[in-house]
Amino acid sequence: MMTLVAVAITVAYVYSVAIVLGLEGMDFFWELATLILIMLLGHWIEMKSIMSASKELELLVQLMPSEAHLVHGDHIMDVKTDSLKAGDIILVKPGEKIAADGIINEGKSFLNESMLTGESKPTEKDKGDKVIAGSINGEGSLKIQVSHGTKDSYLSQVIKLVQDAQDAKSKTQLLADQAAKWLTIIALLSGTATFIVWLLLGKDLAFAMERMVTVIVICCPHALGLAVPLVVARSTAISAQSGLLIKDRTAFENSRKISMVVFDKTGTLTKGEFNVVRYESLDGKSNKEQVLQLAAVLEQNSEHPIATGIVRKAKGLNLPSPKMSDFKAITGKGIEATVDGNSIRVVSPGYLKENNIAVEQAPSSNAETVVFVLFNNTVMGIIALADEIRPESAEAITVLHSQNIKSLLLTGDNKEVAKVVSESLGMDGFIAEVLPHQKLEKIKELQQQGNFVAMTGDGVNDAPALAQADVGIAVGSGSDIAAETADIVLVNSNPKDVANLILFGKATYRKMIQNLVWATGYNVIALPLAAGVLYNAGIMLSPAMGAVLMSVSTIVVALNARMLKV
Repeated sequence: MMTLVAVAITVAYVYSVAIVLGLEGMDFFWELATLILIMLLGHWIEMKSIMSASKELELLVQLMPSEAHLVHGDHIMDVKTDSLKAGDIILVKPGEKIAADGIINEGKSFLNESMLTGESKPTEKDKGDKVIAGSINGEGSLKIQVSHGTKDSYLSQVIKLVQDAQDAKSKTQLLADQAAKWLTIIALLSGTATFIVWLLLGKDLAFAMERMVTVIVICCPHALGLAVPLVVARSTAISAQSGLLIKDRTAFENSRKISMVVFDKTGTLTKGEFNVVRYESLDGKSNKEQVLQLAAVLEQNSEHPIATGIVRKAKGLNLPSPKMSDFKAITGKGIEATVDGNSIRVVSPGYLKENNIAVEQAPSSNAETVVFVLFNNTVMGIIALADEIRPESAEAITVLHSQNIKSLLLTGDNKEVAKVVSESLGMDGFIAEVLPHQKLEKIKELQQQGNFVAMTGDGVNDAPALAQADVGIAVGSGSDIAAETADIVLVNSNPKDVANLILFGKATYRKMIQNLVWATGYNVIALPLAAGVLYNAGIMLSPAMGAVLMSVSTIVVALNARMLKV
């Protein structure tokens, strides 16, 4: 980009020196000094704009504190963050930033992870929970066992992904680079042609030289060369702050072409965990809280997802937990134990059928998993659990439909569950009972039907489909950050982020096109004016004015890039 500036200054200076040494004509020293001054001023403003566009990345880097409080025996010492290693115990005081990824050993607090995940609501963290380096601690004091060194932390991976994406050149960037190259050639040829034409028209050497220098200066492709990089720098860093990590810039720009988004179900559209959706008493003697309470007492000894859901619900209602004894599993059918001298069982519908135990119950959805609570071999009540649909899922599908983008559910779950989820969200269809390797074939079929497909999955069992899709989107928190097959990683398992990604991709591409149109359109008008086509109308541009216009065009491009928002 500096080639034309160097040529213009060199030509003007050499010519002016020749005038001083005896060549007839008028020197350009005043114009040359003004040109250099304006060029430097414009370059300074341009650099300020570039630095400003990359400021978001600097904010990510600054999230990592420089020092940590290392617990060493019975005393605490301050050490450099980059010296921490796996197994170290660090103390995080109220209001401080977490110095390393790790697991809470002691303490309880709320953490602000908004700069890392885009989640504005503080997250409650207790003993055993994972924490991310760069998070801001609330009012509690925490002792954290470090999981790995700083260079392997989640934040470091985010920063590297952002830097790699900013450095990578997409097709749009390559197009701009080619245009800048050709503009440089055109400017040199046009400057030479302008010089020759004015001499042939009878103008003196000084006039022809001034026109040539003005043409070369005004065509400097600064604006064209920065049109895309400034948008890239801003969009990539802003995306990272919003929980959208771009690994492939071309795929991100291609998100504007998406005509169909294929969603995995578990953990994407649903929460990926069983939650109690209803519980009832069926014996007419006990209340429904007693049904849940007794089930939770037995299930607290089990790691099964159903057990976890029942225990979580009981804890949420602060139900007391009486003592039990003689706990044992009923293979494949449930569990039993003695509570306060009574035989309590939590069993499946299959157990009731096998033992000819009749029960009247409210009809349940095919998407629900039902267990029964037996009190002394009599059905006491029922608990229904389901993998709850995320509240953001419906909004995500609505936004996609508003953009004329179809949504399809692709899951290994049974057809009844898939139908319930698909219909409740208003999706365009579902494909159920599909194994991981079969998902790839389904994506191929959709592509062959003319769809530009984005696949959204967890980045592990959906890896083949993510690789096959036109845009692969992996969802999941820090541990899934390195989903190798995905083009884009969503830090939060939030389906709404998929819609936000597509909208932001479109906005980013619009900014790139706006900048390219401005940068090329400016030169189409500026070059003839610099050459002197309106000389007879009394309109002439000096080299200094050419430098002003060139700098202004660059600043317009920079300001337009700064206006990009999520």
